[in-house]
Amino acid sequence: MHPFEDLVVAKNCVGIHWFGQSSFAIKDAAGTIIQVDPYFPRERPAERYVHARAPLHEASLRTDYVLLTHNHGDHTCIESINRLRAAYPDVRFIGPKESIQAVRESGVDAQLTTVVSAGSAEAMGAMRAHAVWAKPPAGIPEDGIAPPDVTHLGYVVEAGTTRVYISGDPVNTFGDHEDLLQPVRQLKPDIGLLTTHPDEGEFPFFEGSAKMASALQLKAAAPAHYSCFVRRTYDPAEWATHLSDVKPLVIPYNQSLVYSAN
Repeated sequence: MHPFEDLVVAKNCVGIHWFGQSSFAIKDAAGTIIQVDPYFPRERPAERYVHARAPLHEASLRTDYVLLTHNHGDHTCIESINRLRAAYPDVRFIGPKESIQAVRESGVDAQLTTVVSAGSAEAMGAMRAHAVWAKPPAGIPEDGIAPPDVTHLGYVVEAGTTRVYISGDPVNTFGDHEDLLQPVRQLKPDIGLLTTHPDEGEFPFFEGSAKMASALQLKAAAPAHYSCFVRRTYDPAEWATHLSDVKPLVIPYNQSLVYSAN
């Protein structure tokens, strides 16, 4: 049994486990466990991966729901999904159309899957996930950003009175566009799990990530999308120096915490 299953989560708090990259587990006071973008490949050559061992053996963590942000291999990982459904046949999958198509093609019963789009919401036990755009489908021509190859979503997950924003892989200039910020901000997230990178142009740079966190009026923010790929990792302490009015919350690799917005 994974330690996250035994984590005590009080009412209106949320348990968060970070596995590296953008893979998280979220647990509410009722004990429901969601995995977000589970990515745990077993073949891990040293020239590609920071860690020689996968952070999770899928069968060790009871999982009720899987929330997928987009159909890229490090976010919709069929290898991990196959092991999860083998261990937990009733696990339900929620995500954009391309991710759910890939999940169904892997052999998951369509009745265990739900396609969501920006503006929709889906119940996960007592929790609820609100889908928002991470990358607008038309791109942002004025910023030189082309339309994405697949649907990119983020989510605001309600767990009691605490709300967790999962950014997915947001467009680089997300923090500059009110049409992207406003739908997230109106859902009043307390903490954000934010994909960022110091110099890779697909995602907000550290300064842009801080701008995004402030514009969303987050109380706390945790960095994501690092400590997995050798060529894509970064120092979270450097990211934290860019935040001014939002509390940086760096979750240690493959560790859990309980967060309360109060």
